[in-house]
Amino acid sequence: MSNRRFPALSLATRNLSRQRLRAALAALGIVIGVFAVVTLGLLGNALSVAAQEELGGLGDQVIVSPAQESDRETLDSRDVAAVQRAADGRGTVVPLQSTGGTVRGTGGQSFAQIYGTDNPQALFGNGSNAVPSSHRQGALVGSGLAEDLNLRPGSTITVEQNEYRVVGVLPPVEGISPLQPDSAVVLPPSEFASDEVSQVVVRADSPEDARAIASGVRDQLNSRQQRVSVFSLTSVLDQISEFFNLLNGFLLAIAGISLVVAGVSIFNVMLMTVAERRGEIGVLRAVGIHRKQVLRTLLVEATLLGVVGGAVGALLGTAAVVAVATQTELPLWAVLQPDNVFVPLGAFAFGVFIALVGGLYPAYRAAWEPPVEALRG
Repeated sequence: MSNRRFPALSLATRNLSRQRLRAALAALGIVIGVFAVVTLGLLGNALSVAAQEELGGLGDQVIVSPAQESDRETLDSRDVAAVQRAADGRGTVVPLQSTGGTVRGTGGQSFAQIYGTDNPQALFGNGSNAVPSSHRQGALVGSGLAEDLNLRPGSTITVEQNEYRVVGVLPPVEGISPLQPDSAVVLPPSEFASDEVSQVVVRADSPEDARAIASGVRDQLNSRQQRVSVFSLTSVLDQISEFFNLLNGFLLAIAGISLVVAGVSIFNVMLMTVAERRGEIGVLRAVGIHRKQVLRTLLVEATLLGVVGGAVGALLGTAAVVAVATQTELPLWAVLQPDNVFVPLGAFAFGVFIALVGGLYPAYRAAWEPPVEALRG
């Protein structure tokens, strides 16, 4: 039944089976090309997704500090009020005092970053209920500093000349942070000599809110002179995203070259096939087989090479990337993102298209050659 419904497919399959080695070598080119596109495409996408996830927590932060042009080292109440107005309804504003100092504990001493804030949960909580939302007394120490100095809640530390009781240990930082909480000590603002803050950190509700807050702060404080420096970490994420997009495009372009080379290979195979079967094609034309049927049969042969090679290459490429993820630190979930399914599908379709284009001219040349010329050889 299939032979009657699809005679071109049946004839093309039989013709390819007669030249298995040549057909296999032609399909191998498609396999290699599609394999390269799939592996490089999936790896590029997975790395991009993993990087965005790793740095995603930065995208909702805006850091406001004194501008270098202003020769100021702190922000005054006017600056803090302007930031609060810009962030109203869009995020949490945390004025932050900071300095450096030597911290001594039972396990020795170390240099640490000293922060002063009455709301450590907003900046250093990291989803942990162990960090209080209101800080009035004692010291919170970073996890790295606590390990180095053998500290735990209830321990006593000396910051410069003042002693503090450790009331909690900050959770370890997951990913990258513009602050240094792992090696920091967080004290109440009242422990600092001045009420002026070193910087204001805004934890926005979303990256879009972070962009709006940054723009609002610039409009309010820098309209006449450069009072503050506004650093929105969404710009860093945007640059990272652009870099990965450029990298993915470059990798896919390199992989695409191998598919073009595979198309040339199929072109050569089809030319040789047509030359060897010139007499056979002439007989078919002489007994009444229309040239469109000859053209269809030869194009189906080229397409079959692309389908088989593309399918094998897509499966092998996907399996290779999954294997890499299981054996390295590349997250498997980043490889198995739903959107990544378009990479092997697109590579498969491109492989079939390249094979079809590679067989187009030889098929057209064979179909349109006069039967008399073909029979002469």
